Amino acid sequence: MTRLMLMLFVTSLIWGCSLHRPEPVQPPAGLPTQFSLGQETAGEQPCSTPWWHDFADPQLNRLIEALLAENLTLEQGLARLEQSRAAARQAGAGQWPSLALSGEAGRNRQPGVSGSSTTDFRQLAVAAAFEIDLWGKLAARSKAAEHSTQANFAELQTLTLGLVSQLVDLYYLAVEQRAQLQLADQTIASFSETQNRVEERYRLGLRPAIDLYQARQSLQNARAARQLFEASLANAEHALAVLIGRYPDRTSSGRLESLPELATNFPLGLPSQLLVRRPDLRAAMARIAVADHNVAAAIAERFPSINLMASYGTTRQELASGLVTGDFWSLVSGLTLPLFDAGRRQAEVERNQAVLREALAAYRLAVLNAFREVEDSLANHQSSAQRIQHLEETEKATVATMRLAWQNYQQGLSDYLPVLTTQRALYDTQSRLLATRRQLISHRISLARALGGDWMKEELERRLAAAPGDQRDE
Repeated sequence: MTRLMLMLFVTSLIWGCSLHRPEPVQPPAGLPTQFSLGQETAGEQPCSTPWWHDFADPQLNRLIEALLAENLTLEQGLARLEQSRAAARQAGAGQWPSLALSGEAGRNRQPGVSGSSTTDFRQLAVAAAFEIDLWGKLAARSKAAEHSTQANFAELQTLTLGLVSQLVDLYYLAVEQRAQLQLADQTIASFSETQNRVEERYRLGLRPAIDLYQARQSLQNARAARQLFEASLANAEHALAVLIGRYPDRTSSGRLESLPELATNFPLGLPSQLLVRRPDLRAAMARIAVADHNVAAAIAERFPSINLMASYGTTRQELASGLVTGDFWSLVSGLTLPLFDAGRRQAEVERNQAVLREALAAYRLAVLNAFREVEDSLANHQSSAQRIQHLEETEKATVATMRLAWQNYQQGLSDYLPVLTTQRALYDTQSRLLATRRQLISHRISLARALGGDWMKEELERRLAAAPGDQRDE
């Protein structure tokens, strides 16, 4: 038996040389050296302060502070991270001995030939158990749990980034809808004034009835369009209130009615910095480490395990024959060597290896999508900026056309149709101009979100430090 145990132990040492060794993770080949657009800011370092401070809007800052403190989706994410941290502490505790104190006391009464006997007994013992981690199984499980916590923290940062971006987008959507309502009111007033003038000329017999009907039609269409903006504003305000943890209301988003002007340039940094600035990429990298350590643990599971158990205590028994007292102890070592499990452990190794390959592919795909999001945001931002320029020129030309059309109509040189057409064109152009300016802000928000950052880390760590029984991540 001794020779058999020695042979198994030496064989295990030889097997141990083939334990899993991680390979370095690389992003997809051909990492770009610069973004296709925005080359003038590609080398500038992104600002380390929160990006929404560029809007210089105190009301927006207060709303984001409320979101970080009260948003319930964020609260769920914090709770999930606390669960992960607790699980990591549990996994790490497996590398240490366990110690337990047990006590027992009682009285027995047993019948006998010479009569019944009563026995009092008391026992107090300390028991310890420890598994020797020869193959790094317990260490691998602990490291996997630690990396899982890091992945959850990075995912929480991604969640925070998305929630803040959603709030800012909703905030300026509400601002745009108020501006659209203001434009609609101005248009309604203009159409109403035009209708009065046309009606006056109709009563004097200077214009036909169709001019009056067309003027009334334009006025009612403008009033109908206003209701769409009113509903859209209400929906945006309701969604924003829920984001900051309140019941839907129409007072949380303020009363700002004009969209801000954006700075011309937005620092992008180098494309390679995207790999560390994006929290979702950091999470994907941590998931690779989790899968890698799980492979190591699964491989180590196929090797022998050695457990040590010890106990020490004292006992006291009052027997019929007398009092028995004394100490007792035990020391036990156990060796378990898997011999046959129908391929279960090997299948677990292969499953974890497949999970690792999946995590590697997920990381590379996440890198590609991160660069696509930046490029899409840059392209959309440039397109909206150019579209604004064209719409501003269109607005100027339409105002001049409407002025000339109205003069010709008043002088009887043309009918009402050119006036009607230019009025509608002006309203449509101004409305599209407002929408495009808000789209430009949305694209800037998307760009800031795509570039990532770590501005949310301090706030999240503060929230986590305030959680009972929790510890801060390194």
